[in-house]
This record gives sequence, C-alpha cells and structure tokens, in this order.
Amino acid sequence: MRIVTLLVLLIGFSSCAPANREELAKEVLKADPQFGEVLEKHRELSRRLETYQKELALKRSTTERTIAQLRKDLAAAAATVRAKSSEVKKQMDPDRKRLDLAISMAGEELQARRVQRASLGRSMTKLRKALESKDATWTEKERAQQQAQLDDMVREGSRLDQEMAGLKEHLRLLKVKLVLIRL
Repeated sequence: MRIVTLLVLLIGFSSCAPANREELAKEVLKADPQFGEVLEKHRELSRRLETYQKELALKRSTTERTIAQLRKDLAAAAATVRAKSSEVKKQMDPDRKRLDLAISMAGEELQARRVQRASLGRSMTKLRKALESKDATWTEKERAQQQAQLDDMVREGSRLDQEMAGLKEHLRLLKVKLVLIRL
C-alpha cells in the first residue's frame, strides 16, 4: 500500500512542476528502504546507457571524419588519375595524327581514282556507241584503231578498279588501326 501511495505521489509530482529527482528518491527511500536496490540498479543501467550513447557519438564522429577524409582522398586520387590518363593518352597523339593523315590522303586518292574511273567510263560508253553506230563512216583501219583504243580503255578501267579495291582495303585497314589505338 505504501508503494502505491509513493507511486501516486511520484506521478503527481512529475505531472506538476519539475521535481528534484534526489528529493523524490529520498522521500521514496524513507517510505520504502528496500526500493534502494531498484534505484541503484536504475542508476547503474542509466550510466551504462549513457556510456553506450557516448561511445556511439564518438564512433559516429570518428566515422564521419574518416568518411570526409576518404572523400577528399578519393577526389584527389581521381584528379591524379585523370591527369595521368590525359598524359598517357597524349602519348598516342602522334600515331593517331599519322593515321588520320594517312586516312585523309587515302580517301583523297580514292576519290581521285573514282573521278578518273567515272570519266573513263563515260569515254568508253561514247566510244562503244560510236563503234556500234551504223552512221559512222569509218574505214576498217579506223574502226580497228577505235576498237584498240576501247580495249586499252577497258584495261585501264580494270586497272583503276583494282587500284580502287586496293585503296578501299587500305583505307579500311587504316580505320581499323585507328579504332584499335583509341584509349
């Protein structure tokens, strides 16, 4: 019964104005001296909880400092790697430029051969039409000369076709080389 009264008093005190915890403990111990063991256990557990909270706070601050330092270290390492990577990539620039120039020159040469082949093809077409035309008043000798000229043009066209095929393959290989040396 006394304990119930004390608890009612404690609740009453706690709901009113803030009471001095020590005063309340003295009052309860006066009424029930055996409650001292419970209060001592409470104090010990409170100190333990407070220690745990301090350990957590210390661990949190240490971890946060470590994380901040690791972020700084990571940023510095990333900057260093970017700088080193840039330097390494620059070492390939002469080879890359050489390949770019070779590709450009081979492309221009291929284009020149295409123009030459197209012009030759037009000339061959005109000469064929002229040879096949019934209106042509050529002698046998002139017709033979024109046919010989057409045969030469066909051979020249075949040679140009082979050169263009070789240039296309050369250009393809240059482009593959360029792809292979990209970093």
